[in-house]
Amino acid sequence: MSADERLATAPPATAAPVAVSGRAMGTSWSAKWLPASAALEPSAVARSLAATLERLERQFSTYRPDSELARFNRAHDTGWLAVSPELARVAHRAREISALTSGAFDPTIAPLLELWGFGPFPARDTWPTAAEIFAARARAGWARLEVRLDPPALRKADPRLAADFSSIAKGFAVDALSAWLAAHGATNHLVRLGGDLRAAGHGSGGHGWPVAIEQPVGGPSAPARIVVLANQALSTSGNTRNFIVLGGRRLGHLLDPRTGSPAAGPLASASVVATTCADSSALATGLFVLGADAGPALATRERLAALFLVGEGSAFDARPTPDFAARFSRGLPDLAARD
Repeated sequence: MSADERLATAPPATAAPVAVSGRAMGTSWSAKWLPASAALEPSAVARSLAATLERLERQFSTYRPDSELARFNRAHDTGWLAVSPELARVAHRAREISALTSGAFDPTIAPLLELWGFGPFPARDTWPTAAEIFAARARAGWARLEVRLDPPALRKADPRLAADFSSIAKGFAVDALSAWLAAHGATNHLVRLGGDLRAAGHGSGGHGWPVAIEQPVGGPSAPARIVVLANQALSTSGNTRNFIVLGGRRLGHLLDPRTGSPAAGPLASASVVATTCADSSALATGLFVLGADAGPALATRERLAALFLVGEGSAFDARPTPDFAARFSRGLPDLAARD
C-alpha cells in the first residue's frame, strides 16, 4: 500500500476538526482540518507534514551547517550559485518586500544577528561598539543579493554577504503545509507555525476560521482581537517574547537593518493579513521595524490589512489600518475578493 493510500481511510462519523501537531524550525506547529469525503489518517498526515518541514529546514535553516542556505552563506563567490526553486522564490519575494519597506526588511541581516548574538550565534555580554555595528552593516544590503528564478540561482555582489530568511521562511513553510493538505483533499483547514498561520476554506461554521491576535507580554489576558480568516494568512511580529538582556537593557530580536541595532520604540507588535503566509510574515516584520508611525503609514498607503499594538503606559492601543478595519468589522473578511 502506498503512502497516499495509507492517508485515505473511511470517512468519520462527525465533521469535528481533526488536529495534529509537532515541533520544527525552533517552534511548535499545528494543523487541523475538517474531514472531506475521504478522511486523512492523522498520524500519517503528521508524518507527511513533519517531513515537509524537515525538507524546508534542510534548505533554509541557519542552525544547520549543512543546510542549503548555510552552504550559500559560506561560499565566497560572486558568480551565480545554483539553488533550489524554493530558496530562489523566497529570496526573490524577500527582495521585493525589502524594496517596499525601504530596507526595514532585509534578508541579508545575518552579520548583524551574529554581532548582537541572536539566532544561532553565541550570546555576548558587552554592547557592540559603533565601529562593530558599522562593519556589520557594511557586510549587509538586500540589493546586493541577486536572484534568478530560471534556472534558480543566487549571486552575491559582495562575497561577504550572508542571508537569513527566517522572517519569511516560516511563512513560506506554512504555505507549503497548507498546499499539502489541499492537495490531499483537506481543503478546509488551519495551519500554524509559531506566530504564522494560514486558513483555507470556511471553517466548521461556514464563515471562516476564528483566530486570535495575542496581546503583547504584560498586556491584558484577553486577545487583542479575534479575526475570522477564510483563504487568508495572518502573521504577528514583535519583540516582547524573544529578547536578550545586555548591559541591563532588554533588547528585542528584531533588528533594524538601517541602523544596525534592535528596533526600538512604542510599537509592541504588528499583525498583517495577506493572501500568502510568506507575505504576511515578511510584511509584519518590516512594518514592525518601521515603527509606530512609518509602519502604519506604509500599510495604509499600500492598502495592507494590518493591526498595530502601540504601548501607552501600561496598556496597548490597537491601531488598525483602514483595510483591516473594513475587512474585519464584519463576520467574514473579503480579502480574496478585493485582492
